[in-house]
Amino acid sequence: MDSNTLITGGLVYLAASSIAIWLAMTLWTYRDMRARSRDSFAQLLVTGMVAVLTVPGLLIYIFTRPRETLSEAYERSLEEEALLQEIEEKPSCPGCSQRVYDHWQACPHCHTRLKKPCIKCATLLELSWSICPECTTQQPGQADISYEASAYTEPVDTTPRISVRQKRQTTRQERAAEGLEFIDEEAY
Repeated sequence: MDSNTLITGGLVYLAASSIAIWLAMTLWTYRDMRARSRDSFAQLLVTGMVAVLTVPGLLIYIFTRPRETLSEAYERSLEEEALLQEIEEKPSCPGCSQRVYDHWQACPHCHTRLKKPCIKCATLLELSWSICPECTTQQPGQADISYEASAYTEPVDTTPRISVRQKRQTTRQERAAEGLEFIDEEAY
């Protein structure tokens, strides 16, 4: 083999490799831009820039291309929407910030009053509502309710609880003190 054949073979190899690299860069640019934008004019413009300027055009495209692909943007928007729905669907107690449900009248954690039943139809109403939207019944005077947690809480009943058995014993003692005869129900 003579040197002209080797040089010609090397030049043909370099030319074929350069054309293959040029086509690969152009095709990659088109596919990448198509994944990042729906604008067909922008896709063709960027592909033409890389086809004409080759490596410098590819570097310009890499530096200026959109940050995320269309599928990444779609997934991000789905995640954001799911988070927003999760936030909106979970109402919380104004007293303790625990999760509560729409059908609850009071928070089971801190006993904060959340809603009130209508005096006529028993539909659950917001505490600030003065009229029932279902039956249009005027509700008794809670027009000036503040939204502090203390305004929502029920007053605590501090009277001691007396069981039925204790009431019976108290009644027996009262009757015995009066001189009345008492017959024990449990004896029968």
